[in-house]
Amino acid sequence: MTTVNVYEQRPTGSAKAESPLHHADLASLVGKAAPGAGVILREKKLLGHLTLRGDGKDPAFAGAVHKATGLELPGALGLLVNGETSLQWLGPDEWLLIVPSGEELAAEQRLREALAGLHVAIVNVSGGQSILELRGPNVRQVLMKSTSYDVHPSNFPVGKAVGTVFAKSQLVIRHTAEDTWELLIRRSFSDYWWLWLQDASAEYGLSIEA
Repeated sequence: MTTVNVYEQRPTGSAKAESPLHHADLASLVGKAAPGAGVILREKKLLGHLTLRGDGKDPAFAGAVHKATGLELPGALGLLVNGETSLQWLGPDEWLLIVPSGEELAAEQRLREALAGLHVAIVNVSGGQSILELRGPNVRQVLMKSTSYDVHPSNFPVGKAVGTVFAKSQLVIRHTAEDTWELLIRRSFSDYWWLWLQDASAEYGLSIEA
């Protein structure tokens, strides 16, 4: 039997966790945009991100994931969202579970308990990536400026997530609601995408939301 050490990675006590865009002080920009902005940006910071690998064709694996998360395993390019919790297909044997801030340890423990005895891998990747939420009537136009992937609703419906080139780099675009999209970004590229989105949204108006 393999023993796995599962521990709390989030700073506690006097240690302070900072979001990838902490230095940009987005909070100071809330309410500063002109009325009627076509794009609204929100940093969904410090959420729990867990990658999960296993045999999606195995009913025992799929059932255990559902038991631990309350979500069915999505198929290719699929994304299921329930509030701040989501489960996304990343590859034939890999998924990404995102949970509210501070719940990643408990989520990992539930997964490990439900999946005990199965050949799986669970990794906490919370510190390496983050999410920028974009919503508003002109978000699709901003996406069209930024990626060659077809984001028309007929090709990119709600509930789809795609890894693609975006502004000469790579990230994952997630369509979470009719006029709401998310960019799953690497922490080290957060400055670059923040600057890009400001420029790409300028003609429509960009509003920052807490």
